[in-house]
Amino acid sequence: MNSNEKNTALYEKMAAEQDTFRDWLKSQSPEEVLNHAYEYTIREDIVMAMEVLELTDAQAQALLDSPSPLADVYRHFEKLETGYMDVIRESIEERANEMHRVKEEQRAAPLYPHSAAYASEHGEMAQYRASLQASLACKEAIEQAISAHYGDNRLNTEAAVKEVLEQFGPERVQVILANTVLKKEHDGRISRDNKAWAKTIPMPEDGGDPRHSYALVVDKVNPGLTDLFVKQARKVLQPPEKGSVLEKLKQEPPERRPVTPKKREPER
Repeated sequence: MNSNEKNTALYEKMAAEQDTFRDWLKSQSPEEVLNHAYEYTIREDIVMAMEVLELTDAQAQALLDSPSPLADVYRHFEKLETGYMDVIRESIEERANEMHRVKEEQRAAPLYPHSAAYASEHGEMAQYRASLQASLACKEAIEQAISAHYGDNRLNTEAAVKEVLEQFGPERVQVILANTVLKKEHDGRISRDNKAWAKTIPMPEDGGDPRHSYALVVDKVNPGLTDLFVKQARKVLQPPEKGSVLEKLKQEPPERRPVTPKKREPER
C-alpha cells in the first residue's frame, strides 16, 4: 500500500474501533456512560482529525500495526498538558465581559421617543433600533424576573422589581409596564389603579403602526403576577408625597422660648 492508502486504511480502522466503543457504551448504565463521556468526545475528535490528516508512510504503518490505534492515541493525549482549561477560563471571562457590556449598553441606551418612520426620515434608525432592542430585552427581563422570584404561590415583588430596575433604569421599565397594562385594558386581572396609572405615562410614538408596542407586552407570565409587579414598581418609582399645607398648619408650632424684656434705662 502507498502512503495514501495506508492513511485511508488507518482512518477506517479507527472509525470501526470507535463504532465498537459506541456500541459498548450503549449497553452501559447511564452512570457509566457519563464516566466515559469525555473519552468518547475526544475519540470522536481524533477520528475526525484522522479523516483529513496526512501521516507519512512510516507513521501510518506504525499505527496500523497497533491492534487499537484509536485507544493508543487517546491514552497518549490523556498524558499531554493542553491549554484546554485555559480556553475554558478565557471563554468564561470573555462571555461574562460580553454580557456585562451588553447590559451596560442597554441601560445607557436612551429611550427613543419617535416612531420608526420618523427615525428613518431623520436618519436616526440606529438610535431607534438600539432603543427597541433594549426595550425588548427589558420586557424579557421582567418576565424572567417574575418567573425567577415566584415560588410557593408567592411573588417576591421587591426582589423582582429591584433586579429589573438596576439593569434597565426607571424610565424604560415604566414605559414597558405602562404599555403592557394599556394593551390589557380589558383584562380583569389588572387592577383599576394600575390601569389609571398607565394612562398617565407618556408613551413613545408608534406612527400608526402598533406592531412594536404589541411586541413589548409582558405576556409570558400570569397577568395577575404582572399586576403585582406593576404595583410594586409604582411604589418604588413614585416620588415621596409631600405633606399638604393644611397638614402643616395643623401641626403644633415649635416651642418658643419666652422673650426677656429689655431693661429700660432711667430717665435723666
